[in-house]
Amino acid sequence: MAQEDPDAAPFAYAGLDRTIHEKARLGILTSLVGRPDGLSFNDLLRLCALTQGNLSRHLQVLEEASLVEIVKGYQLNRPHTQVRLTKAGRQRFLDYLQVLEQIVKDAAEVPVATPKPA
Repeated sequence: MAQEDPDAAPFAYAGLDRTIHEKARLGILTSLVGRPDGLSFNDLLRLCALTQGNLSRHLQVLEEASLVEIVKGYQLNRPHTQVRLTKAGRQRFLDYLQVLEQIVKDAAEVPVATPKPA
């Protein structure tokens, strides 16, 4: 497959990962990136302001994409779910952040067009 010319479409941002880019999943991954031991399901509910059903579905998508691992068990005789980034998930998220940084940089460098007098 031929390599695409990055100058042909400089604002295409091919590295913008659609799995991560969804608002709720972006919040989940942002919550997890600085916590190597992960967070509990209940912590994620609180931090991301999602319903249990929404959080469960987004975690399923992230797990299927190998971005997070979900460990279910018991803590003090109560069900406990712990979620953490995988090594590959952490790298994909950091790569995604680099693309976002480029978008911000590109937006800041776009010259502002001055309106033409009528």
